[in-house]
Amino acid sequence: MIICCGEALIDMLPRTTTAGENAFSPYAGGAVFNTALALGRLGLETGFFTGLSSDMFGDILREALTASGVDHSPCVTLDLHTTLAFVRLVNGQASYAFFDENTAGRMITEAHLPTFGDDVEALHFGAISLIPDPCGSTYESLMRREHESRVISLDPNIRPGFITDPEKHRARIDRMMAMSDIVKMSDEDLEWFGQPDMETAARAWLAQGPSLVVFTRGPDGAIGFTNDHTVEVDGVPVTVADTVGAGDTFNAGILASLKRDKLLTKQAIKTLPAEAIKNALSLGAKAAAVTVSRPGANPPWASEIGF
Repeated sequence: MIICCGEALIDMLPRTTTAGENAFSPYAGGAVFNTALALGRLGLETGFFTGLSSDMFGDILREALTASGVDHSPCVTLDLHTTLAFVRLVNGQASYAFFDENTAGRMITEAHLPTFGDDVEALHFGAISLIPDPCGSTYESLMRREHESRVISLDPNIRPGFITDPEKHRARIDRMMAMSDIVKMSDEDLEWFGQPDMETAARAWLAQGPSLVVFTRGPDGAIGFTNDHTVEVDGVPVTVADTVGAGDTFNAGILASLKRDKLLTKQAIKTLPAEAIKNALSLGAKAAAVTVSRPGANPPWASEIGF
């Protein structure tokens, strides 16, 4: 089983009513939540951990997880509101207005951490759930507790507008990166870290602990670095509806490919052959392409990408 650990929220996406009025429609979302849905739809045994609200939006999130085959029993239910993210799309690119104070997802603490069984092979972390406290410290503590015995995947998914203390957040990501086996970033994330180029960044981060560092490059595909290999794949041509959830689905493609190839172990990821890296990047790119071809974070089912 793969457990995705991080935010679940409601994306309020812009829509036009039948009367021609501008409006917002609620969609279940959140970066780590989207990765969980994508993994579940690809047929992998998947679980999800966060704080879910007892309100009606929390019910929407639970229903979406169940519909995609994701086990949300590790989640804790709190009588606090659900995080809302109002989305603005300009040329397919998303920007956000966030309402997150004292929400169920934000207020989880170490006292809420679940216990995992031996069937849990990997944990995935990332995105805005790592920025605020107490939830950011809670996820970091969970990774520290589990990283020696399970595969750890990390997607920092930097959102500069949400980060009020860049040095504090950079220090947290550095600590979590050192505990991770797989790190995925976008080319935009790279700019926030002040690295001159992907290869320089990858070599520096591989020296800290990860075994595989991946960069997505939008329509230009992706590139993966290990200590032994550099592997590139092209992007999949597609008509873009919007980019919400693309990187999250890419994460699922990497993990699903490694699981399919029986390589989702800490030891195997240390010595990945170039072909396995290419398979993982290719599946991630294919899954992400389907996601961006339709509105909202709507990951593909296995049958849609021949998985």
